[in-house]
Amino acid sequence: MKLRSPRAATFAAALAAAVVAATLVAPPAASAATAAFVRTSSWSSGYEAKFTVTNNTSASIGSWNVQFDLPAGSSLGSFWDATMTTAGQHVTAVNKSWNGALAPGASTSFGFIVAGTGDPTNCTVNGGSCTGGGNPGGPATPGGLRVTGTTAASVSLAWNAVSGTVTGYRVYEGSTVKATLTGTSTTVSGLATCSAHSYTVAAYNSSGESAKSPAVSATTTGCSGGNAPMAAAPYLYPGWGDPPAPSTVMGATGIKWFTIAFVLSGGGCTPAWDGSGPLTGGAHANTIAAIRAAGGDVIPSFGGWSGNKLGPNCSSASALAGAYQQVINAYGLKAIDIDIENSDEFENEAVQDRILGALKIVKQNNPGIKTIVTFGTTTTGPSYYGTRLINQAAALGANIDTFTIMPFDFAGGANMYQSTVNAAEGLKNALKSAFGWSDATAYTHMGISGMNGLSDQQELTTAATWTQIRDWAKARSLSRFTFWAVNRDRPCPGGGVVSNCSGIAQNTWEFTSITAQYN
Repeated sequence: MKLRSPRAATFAAALAAAVVAATLVAPPAASAATAAFVRTSSWSSGYEAKFTVTNNTSASIGSWNVQFDLPAGSSLGSFWDATMTTAGQHVTAVNKSWNGALAPGASTSFGFIVAGTGDPTNCTVNGGSCTGGGNPGGPATPGGLRVTGTTAASVSLAWNAVSGTVTGYRVYEGSTVKATLTGTSTTVSGLATCSAHSYTVAAYNSSGESAKSPAVSATTTGCSGGNAPMAAAPYLYPGWGDPPAPSTVMGATGIKWFTIAFVLSGGGCTPAWDGSGPLTGGAHANTIAAIRAAGGDVIPSFGGWSGNKLGPNCSSASALAGAYQQVINAYGLKAIDIDIENSDEFENEAVQDRILGALKIVKQNNPGIKTIVTFGTTTTGPSYYGTRLINQAAALGANIDTFTIMPFDFAGGANMYQSTVNAAEGLKNALKSAFGWSDATAYTHMGISGMNGLSDQQELTTAATWTQIRDWAKARSLSRFTFWAVNRDRPCPGGGVVSNCSGIAQNTWEFTSITAQYN
């Protein structure tokens, strides 16, 4: 039993340490569909790649087909998430039954292996140019946009150079041009302290401008304790472990935000609290109302260790994004947490990609919302699946704000402070590798989600240890600091691993009080 959580893999994509991004898209018209190519892994005799088909129209697309040519000496191998056929060097990819329908702004991807080193050429989607704009002379979209540093007043960016004829690059924040230059790096200055920003980059030449790259987000430094007060948001589970009255905890500790567990599947792709409770009008809704009445706010958490989850049940990224959107709309949310665990989501690569694609759509449709992914770790950092999740988030341009590890139930041993720090440093290194971030920037995209008292593996995190971990995280401005769970934040020395107390000697709500001081 995992006490922390009453909480159809496709072809496995073996990601390289660095993702080589080479897109084919050029400037899309507002009414066009596009298909963007990217290599996800390369070796001496071939590569793995994918196309991402995006509906840039104002109406739904019922189906799609992508056609392209491979140069002589290159041939199609295995493929997934599309039906692919060849005629000589010409390749046609047609959607599967479950990923053909795309709502306005939605995307889906298919992947394949190529024997040989040549990239696709002459790409079309639904009969039109893959660039969407019918502008064959325009440059390709820059790949690899990344944040390389932040200060209290600036954000530094870099991206990969585009081959072919390129006059220069334009960096955008929304529709506003923030910089025009001929190089592949810039610093946007004059920004407010602790302010959030999102940037894209496009290449241009005399024929026009490319499509904008996937967005990256950054927050200038100078925040108090990460992104206060949202950063400190311990888990509260209204359906488990003798849930306390939120106003009691808030009054005793000063905590303002809670992460509310858990949104699951109520059947198919329909969200429901605990898999059966209504989105509004039930115990979870009443808890949220009480928190807001006391001056606080909430971050709903989707998933967890167990239960029937939305990720495997929703057939596409766009459908999953729609399920997330129902909850966002029901509560006017500022942030959501995807607790991605176990073999049905975390260790299912197709579901990982679906979740990341859905979060990308959520970010596009809800400007300013914060997206958090929470997952397990080893004592040295993310596992294979954690590293894959991070690399795929970068490759897909999912624009995740915070990657949160759960440093418990991971053979942490006697020194949970040092084991947690080691795991967090491993996360930092994985983020730096995937996104090209500096140490400081990587820390601001990180979170720690601990377990107070005794874990399922009998690892011991005392209040003193939790204070040490808090101070380490605060000194580095991590953007999330939380624990499982407020329900357990009560003393019961010798009580074992139970749902309504920590199993150790402590003051009531002591871990919540320590967490509240993160801000």
